[in-house]
Amino acid sequence: MMKNCWANLWLMIKKQKPKQKPRLVVLQRPTEEGIESRYELGKRLDIGEIRTTYLCKDRNTGEKVACKSISKNGLKTAIDIEMVRREVAILSHLPKHPNIVTLKDTFEDYDHVHLVMEHCEGGELFDRIVARGHFTELRAASIVNTIVQVVQMCHKHGVMHRNLKPENILFANNMETAPLKVTDFALSIFFKPGERFHEITGSPYYMAPEVLMKNYGPEVDIWSVGVILYILLCGVPPFWAETEQGVSQAIIRSVIDFKRDPWPKVSDNAKDLVKKMLDPDSKRRLTAQEVLDHPWFLNGKTASNVSLRETVNVRLMQYFAMNKLKKTALRVIADHLSVEEVAGIKEGFDVMDTENNGKINIDELRVGLIKLGHQIPDADVQILMEAGDVDKDGYLDYGEFVAISIHLRKISHDEHLHRAFQFFDKNESGYIELEELSKALGDEIDKNSEEVINAIMHDVDTDKDGKISYEEFAAMMKAGTDWRKASRQYSRERFNSLSLKLMKEGSVKIEQ
Repeated sequence: MMKNCWANLWLMIKKQKPKQKPRLVVLQRPTEEGIESRYELGKRLDIGEIRTTYLCKDRNTGEKVACKSISKNGLKTAIDIEMVRREVAILSHLPKHPNIVTLKDTFEDYDHVHLVMEHCEGGELFDRIVARGHFTELRAASIVNTIVQVVQMCHKHGVMHRNLKPENILFANNMETAPLKVTDFALSIFFKPGERFHEITGSPYYMAPEVLMKNYGPEVDIWSVGVILYILLCGVPPFWAETEQGVSQAIIRSVIDFKRDPWPKVSDNAKDLVKKMLDPDSKRRLTAQEVLDHPWFLNGKTASNVSLRETVNVRLMQYFAMNKLKKTALRVIADHLSVEEVAGIKEGFDVMDTENNGKINIDELRVGLIKLGHQIPDADVQILMEAGDVDKDGYLDYGEFVAISIHLRKISHDEHLHRAFQFFDKNESGYIELEELSKALGDEIDKNSEEVINAIMHDVDTDKDGKISYEEFAAMMKAGTDWRKASRQYSRERFNSLSLKLMKEGSVKIEQ
């Protein structure tokens, strides 16, 4: 009898369907219907580590909107989940403002949280300025005034943005008079007067020193806008280095360079405002209202209307050209790899080329890197794709793939670097001279080539003898060069680790 009971129980257990994992519910009020019931998903606009933004169309009105789809697989901790909930809460809490991207709808399904936002087709701040070529102090003042008004409104309603940077400042449309829109409140947080925060968050180049010291308040937003203002006026960040640790140390030192061109052309009022927004003492730093009351804005009609376009555009172009220098060197290295090295790379290419068409798209690259044991965040995969896709056709051919493969392996082989150096050093003098650099890269730069080449020489030639030695070339090849792409990357773990390292060295002290 007992035997029959156990047998029946076992049969019942076997007939039961295996239980699915409990469904992760992120939003406080999840929707029952799917996003497709209201919106038609279109092309992909942007890719982040766990977020993909699509262009969508409202099925009822035909309106174009943007949908930020957040993968639940990427929400690995309670902090990650809370950040998504907080972003929705903050966008719902803030009053409608002409210069903040509007949250229109939210949806949640088994795999994703979808935030439907106002679509800004005018592009990012820097891209528009470089494309339009209209750049004066008056224009910079108008842009910064708008951003600071948004900061003031956010602070008034108890919200700290914590990630203000040019990538998060968009133009609503393609018209010259299009309004600016501040977006991406994913790292934002509610605060109360006097409350202090200790989590390191934000983006390289835009972090205030007190963030690295793990003791900060809403003043960090003014610092970030100060960095944007500095870049608007000269084309590069105020605190620049080749590594995150170097950037962090430069931020802590807070030494601002007003000597390099075009600063002699910039008004004293503008420089005074930059200094006061980038004051390392957060207690002395200007508030949003004090920024808006500054003479640079109040006397706007008398502010310098001298065009800064040429110098600023050259600076921005310099970083793209530096990538060209690096890519050219990588292709030279690729042409001289050993049979064994080439075989390994070819095998990796074949693994990724799932359609067997001799080229790899970003999805194949992402999946293939995982297959080959490279755990690379989506944001970094996007950067690799952009860096490798020299002809900008949306794919990596074999030659382009070889170049990024060398990059992934961390360039360190002296023989490879010497071959690349010799490609530029045509007269075998042991140095890359200005004329050699110009000949090698002249075809890559459409305009202002002389200024861009001079700027590259200025940055790579660290001992300032007017030529690039092998050691200077190797240092450039082993380091990062594009601060605009680097500023898109954020890792909580990486920056916490960096802060601890700086504290051990004594560069940073935690304020109590």
